[in-house]
Amino acid sequence: MKKKSLLLMLSVLAFCVSCSGTKTVAENSTPIKKTRKAPFVWEGANVYFLMTDRFNNGDRSNDITLNRTKTTGKLRGYEGGDIKGITKKIEDGYFDKLGINAIWFTPVVEQIHDAVDEGTGLSYGYHGYWAKDWTALDPNFGTKKELAELVKKAHARGIRIILDGVINHTGPVTEMDAVWPNYWVRTNPVCDYTNYQNTTACTLVANLPDIRTESTQNVDLPPFLVEKWKKEGRYEQEMKELDAFFIRTGYPKTPKYYIIKWLTDYVADYGIDGYRGDTVKHTDETVWADFKTQCDYSFDTWKKKNPAKVLDNNSFYTIAEVYNYGISGGQYFDFGDKKINYFKNGFNNMINFEFKWDAQKDYEFIFSKYSDKLNTDLKGYSVLNYLSSHDDGAPFDAKRTKSIEAGTKLLLSPGLSQVYYGDESARPLVIEGTNGDATLRSFMNWEDIKSNPETKKTLTHWRKLGKFRKNHPAVGAGIHTMISDTPYTFSRTYTKGTFTDKVVVGLDLSTGKKELIVATVFKDGSKVRDAYSGKEAKVSNGKVKIRTDFDIVLLELKK
Repeated sequence: MKKKSLLLMLSVLAFCVSCSGTKTVAENSTPIKKTRKAPFVWEGANVYFLMTDRFNNGDRSNDITLNRTKTTGKLRGYEGGDIKGITKKIEDGYFDKLGINAIWFTPVVEQIHDAVDEGTGLSYGYHGYWAKDWTALDPNFGTKKELAELVKKAHARGIRIILDGVINHTGPVTEMDAVWPNYWVRTNPVCDYTNYQNTTACTLVANLPDIRTESTQNVDLPPFLVEKWKKEGRYEQEMKELDAFFIRTGYPKTPKYYIIKWLTDYVADYGIDGYRGDTVKHTDETVWADFKTQCDYSFDTWKKKNPAKVLDNNSFYTIAEVYNYGISGGQYFDFGDKKINYFKNGFNNMINFEFKWDAQKDYEFIFSKYSDKLNTDLKGYSVLNYLSSHDDGAPFDAKRTKSIEAGTKLLLSPGLSQVYYGDESARPLVIEGTNGDATLRSFMNWEDIKSNPETKKTLTHWRKLGKFRKNHPAVGAGIHTMISDTPYTFSRTYTKGTFTDKVVVGLDLSTGKKELIVATVFKDGSKVRDAYSGKEAKVSNGKVKIRTDFDIVLLELKK
């Protein structure tokens, strides 16, 4: 009897210990709770795109480095933004409040040291697209230790990091910066974009050396890079790593594979989650297929070495900048004489240059068009929608008179949303005295956020919609269904495995009392919450009655 009593006590004790800690096996295997935290879904991500040098200055000591003291054209020099500045805003919760779950920032690799005259006054490589050494970070942006800290802080909050990868070209030729040898780059002809050949095997603009990405010739490292690495005391280590890369992959030592190795090192070393490919259509498409293969390998390598830091089982994510691609083209981009499917050559996503034009139309036109495309022609892939950017001279709302409408259309549209820094705060895009794209790249208007009532109102709108999108994958990745034309009401539904997400949204409503049909989404008796006003209600006779001071309702099941 004593033995039986002891065994019984031990069994009860074991059961209680299990209850006080993690769930039992039975509980874990039964999807009882429908209100568990939403998984991160790339196809519904809310991406914040910022220019590293123009967002936030976290370290004044690196504002001037490498003797970059020449007078430049307006907004064409370094303004002080850096990696530490981004990290500071992550720590402050700025991105959390905005509902951001992925941050993409401009390249931070070492830029050419000198300035060049582009016909708009002298310009430095503040934007990050004029690489000198892909293996080093530019001191104006920060250090590799700071980059590692940024990724760590972002991941701790469930925010993914997307780096910007340039394989197409180096920085311009200057008096201070060594010339890349002609077996690495071409300096002519300048692209005329009339066909595939005249878009891929050419230089984007004069004095921007184009990497010979189509080359099959084994080449040595540029002499200036060898000299630089030796001076910095890392030549032997860099060569050891290069040798290991080429032995493992079996790739020839051609220019594109050197750069692919250098860029994917950031994945293996820091666990970044994605890459945005720059000027993708200006190289042979197979470059990016190889790039994705090595990104995947590096991401898997990082996960194996850092199992405790892995966020989920999502694969590495890639976004293509193919200038003038639009969602109406489906999986193809048409060069005129040739059509290329970039989704089949290394990319999960393409930037959608069409969205800013579609945004001029009504909500239902946009939402139904994008839902249909993403669930048919583009099923399994997605697009990145934007309304303003760093190099688009014709944004949706250049004068920032429609910031509320812009936020509603961007953040509630199917696909990924790209919030360009300052969209949420109506940062001016028309800056007097600037030339060209510099007008799009002013420093983030933090002072307006602190003191301007209209800015605060705009920011509040973007925050509410952004958090709703972040909390509900159905918004960006789900299927859109219009419920009612007047008042305009629609649903979004998303299902993957055992996870289901459903929301109902009403737009352009009258203020005060509202009555929305929700029968196809929420059952009678369900308690729902309006994520915009915070008001709660119960579904009755297939409808929700709610009174708010706003013309928008974002309905979700109450947790």
